[in-house]
Amino acid sequence: MGSLDGLKVLDFSTLLPGPYASLMLADMGAEVLKISAPDRYDLVQHYGAYIEGTETTACSAWLGRNKKTMFLNLKTPEAKQIIRRLIMEYDIILEQFRPGVMDRLGLGYEELRSVNPRLIYCSLTGYGQTGPLRDAAGHDINYMSRSGIISHAGRAGSGPSLMNFQIADIAAGSLHSVIGILAAVYSREQTGQGQFVDVAMMDGCVPFNSLDGADFLVSGRQPQREGELLNGGCMYDYYETSDGGYMSVGSLEPKFWAAFCRAIGREDLISGTVRPEDTSKVKEEIREIFRSKTRAEWTEIFSDADACVQPVMDLKEALLEDEQIRAREMVVEVDLPLHENVKVRQMATPVRLSETPCEYRTAGFPEGYHTREIIESLGLDYEALAARGVFG
Repeated sequence: MGSLDGLKVLDFSTLLPGPYASLMLADMGAEVLKISAPDRYDLVQHYGAYIEGTETTACSAWLGRNKKTMFLNLKTPEAKQIIRRLIMEYDIILEQFRPGVMDRLGLGYEELRSVNPRLIYCSLTGYGQTGPLRDAAGHDINYMSRSGIISHAGRAGSGPSLMNFQIADIAAGSLHSVIGILAAVYSREQTGQGQFVDVAMMDGCVPFNSLDGADFLVSGRQPQREGELLNGGCMYDYYETSDGGYMSVGSLEPKFWAAFCRAIGREDLISGTVRPEDTSKVKEEIREIFRSKTRAEWTEIFSDADACVQPVMDLKEALLEDEQIRAREMVVEVDLPLHENVKVRQMATPVRLSETPCEYRTAGFPEGYHTREIIESLGLDYEALAARGVFG
């Protein structure tokens, strides 16, 4: 049994935030049924490389892992009735439309909870169900920008820098959706009642201001790029090596700073701490020191130094070669459905449960694959419904 065995989720989400949230739930044992519209283009489903010999992209095979998938044209009355029947069993909904869309389809929370009061209904949006921006379009870059975190990120001389990963989507959207859903499940166990879960990606970015945000709300002092403890205002930073590689230095605490200084042969810097008065001068000296050796040489030097210093790895080094990632089994091989003896490597779910570990049963099926199976399990006539355009 998985830890979430017995939970059944209807997932109406697209792109990355909702699908990654339901992926985590599915890996932990929930039964997830993904509802898709065949005429709605999903950027993430078609992103990147196709698995050799298939029409499935690596991203769709990953985000569809352990899920069933069906097509429904939600604008048809028959599809609405199918959803009303499904929520008697799949009594957790995750949706990612703009506010009001599901209401206009007749599938909003108030409408559906009258059918099943135990329904847990999670709406994941950019700006939430309330406020002047509730109807605004947005992406990861926008939510981070309005939350304040980008105002003190990047370099003083060049301003904000793009991130190559989706902070707002995953950390703010996906993870808070999982937390909200599981909190509602626990509450339902106590009360028998479901509830509405409102998750906004911009909301989730606000606490990412973390130490500087807490300080500002008390002191009123605006943090500056490369002026704070964790954004380049001390030795906590990245340093280029002689071969074009980089090392990350996180030697904040006194004992780690001392170990770092000894490793680079500059014990005279220990007393100045990781944030000396002449930060710019000391940082340039350290940059010169790092440029004197290759990344491999520095990695070897710091391998025995308890100093919070690690190399910046590329994906091949990290996902295929790194001993720590291998030991933690963060890359798994999963069977690709409909292709005998074909496995695909995927990133695992980073939750380790001692008694009910995550399972990786199958990579994602082609969109809509389980439509007939689900419809016939409800005792409905698939062919007749298909003729009426219920499946798009």
